[in-house]
Amino acid sequence: MSNRIQALYDIGQSIWCDNISRNMIDGGELKRLLDIGVVGVTSNPSIFMKAITGSADYDMLLDKLIGQGLDTMDLYEGLVIPDIGDAADILKPIYESTGGVDGFVSLEVSPKLAYDTKGTIAEGKRLFATLNRPNVMIKVPATAQGMPAIEALIGAGINVNVTLIFGLAAYEQVMQAYLNGLRKLDADGGDLTAVTSVASFFVSRLDVMIDKALDEKKAGGAVVDHLFGRAAIANAKLAYARFQEVFSADGAFGALAAKGARVQRPLWASTSTKNPAYCDTMYLDGLVGPQSVNTLPPVTIDATLDHGQTEIAITKDLDKARSQMKELAGLQIDVTKATEKLRDDGVALFAKSFDELLENLQHKKAQLRTAG
Repeated sequence: MSNRIQALYDIGQSIWCDNISRNMIDGGELKRLLDIGVVGVTSNPSIFMKAITGSADYDMLLDKLIGQGLDTMDLYEGLVIPDIGDAADILKPIYESTGGVDGFVSLEVSPKLAYDTKGTIAEGKRLFATLNRPNVMIKVPATAQGMPAIEALIGAGINVNVTLIFGLAAYEQVMQAYLNGLRKLDADGGDLTAVTSVASFFVSRLDVMIDKALDEKKAGGAVVDHLFGRAAIANAKLAYARFQEVFSADGAFGALAAKGARVQRPLWASTSTKNPAYCDTMYLDGLVGPQSVNTLPPVTIDATLDHGQTEIAITKDLDKARSQMKELAGLQIDVTKATEKLRDDGVALFAKSFDELLENLQHKKAQLRTAG
């Protein structure tokens, strides 16, 4: 009997899980998720920080790695790489059965490299080669310095998950970087059918920021109640409309598609509802559409199974979405500026989580030396 996640897949929207840990892999939770229709996994520095520092699941391996005299960065990769590799192996049957569309697991380059193009390219290539699995995606943030890195990695035939996209201007640059990378790969004689990319468009955090600005306008007497909780989905709908235009068969993508290139699917990220007054599947229900991915944390996966909507919504009320964005601009709420700040804050948040994880590993390493 089909469930709601499988119904979404039938529409053309893939559900990926926004979480990974050793316990998920060894304890069977990842296998359970795949059995109910989840077809991919994403990770980020915050997820790994919580997984590694919040449990004893990694302690035995960590002790072994510390005993080998590894430095802190090598300790980190020694813990993370096996998780990504094992998850990729579990997901490989999905990768094969979907012809390389789904079945991916994503690993992010160090957030310390977010503003370092050459460093991102080098680390992306190294991580992809180290994992040596066709269903691994390298995550690259959508900073100005990330754009040429995206192009270079796609041009080298490496799957890329572009992360921390918040605004339409950045999304335009991401799509062009992908297309330029495909052209380079083609010019170099590469196989366009072998590379896949998604563009991770972050959703809920925009509502948090815009709702705060609306609170201030309301306090000043403006009538804004109808705009609360609307900016993020409106923004995403406009992004999806551009996706459809850019990747249409009769546009610039047509020639690449004829050679087997895949569209760069939009992936809706940051989909857990931050405001308890809003529905817990709000950022699933409003973004259902074909040729897209929604990456959900486990709690939202459970909510989706219970009461998530499975009707196409992303293409509906596009004029209303445009009107809502114009209203915000008329209130002097600068959505573009907000999305740029959210991207920078996202990079900083991931860097902070990364630093906390490395500090924790360094602390455990020092403890073991003292005990020895």
